[in-house]
Amino acid sequence: MCRNEIGMNAGKVWHLLSDNRKWTYEELKEKSGLTDMDLGAALGWLGREDKVEFEQEEQQLYVFLCVNVYIG
Repeated sequence: MCRNEIGMNAGKVWHLLSDNRKWTYEELKEKSGLTDMDLGAALGWLGREDKVEFEQEEQQLYVFLCVNVYIG
């Protein structure tokens, strides 16, 4: 897996998340068609760029887009 592939997968995941709802990991995996490794790398990429938030509720992991507002 190369950086370009991870970046492309991150774009695919970001596009899915752009509907502004919380997605479960399983929903993202099913809808994106990515493997666990590819989805994990894409989410890591988006997390490092502060584009996504993660929320754990009991045994369920939710992922959603961040809203970053910079004033200044």
